[in-house]
Amino acid sequence: MIGGVDPSLIAGLFGVALVAGTCDAIAGGGGLLTLPALLLAGLDPVSAIATNKLQGSAGSVSATLAFARRGLIRWPGAAPAALAAGAASVAGALCVSLLPKSALDALVPLLLIGIAVYFATARRIRNEDAAARLSPKTFALTLAPAVGFYDGVFGPGAGSFYMIGFVTLLGLGIVRATAHTKLANAASNLGSLALFTLQGTVIWPVGLAMALGAFLGAQVGSRLAMRLGARLIRPLLVVIACAMAARLLANPENPLRRAVLGWLFGG
Repeated sequence: MIGGVDPSLIAGLFGVALVAGTCDAIAGGGGLLTLPALLLAGLDPVSAIATNKLQGSAGSVSATLAFARRGLIRWPGAAPAALAAGAASVAGALCVSLLPKSALDALVPLLLIGIAVYFATARRIRNEDAAARLSPKTFALTLAPAVGFYDGVFGPGAGSFYMIGFVTLLGLGIVRATAHTKLANAASNLGSLALFTLQGTVIWPVGLAMALGAFLGAQVGSRLAMRLGARLIRPLLVVIACAMAARLLANPENPLRRAVLGWLFGG
């Protein structure tokens, strides 16, 4: 036993995090694999979410380092947005019990489907940068903290929301937008992880093994993203956004699902 946890279970979760880290570095959505795996491993929901933040932080930091080494992060504009996202994620984590989760359950799938449609159909999504619609300072004061707060409260799709902001509002090409998204993700993950650590809800033997897997996987994923660019990132973003929306709607208690089924079947 390692810290009271079966080594075979730790090895299996390491493998899941390795795959998830690879996907997450390219298009986000790694939590689609890791969070269910942690719940199936027997962790309670709070410990699963906290431990998932540890591996998610490792993956996003790893991807950020890989993109930064290639000069794809513009630090003067990116750093304020990341700091705002990190601070807002702590505020979001503190406000979890105060916000109506049912509203998020209904709204987020619609937003994810909208993002998938945008990336699938927009002609201007490419590797080259375009004209910005907002200044980096305005972005750091508006969308970055809004998504960071959401990441602390709920989380699914945060990377997709960052991505569409960097592409549509700051005019970044898709590879550079991915790099900036990973930095913002790292900041909001680390912010909420700090709070979970203080609360003592992280299962460290599991989390550290998964963090190593996520770190290594993110190195692979970031290299694939830089090599293949929009040819890989764009279709994977569409698939991941749709998969996250489907997963949220698969919950029988999802209010949007219940409303649609009630409209269709009169119940």
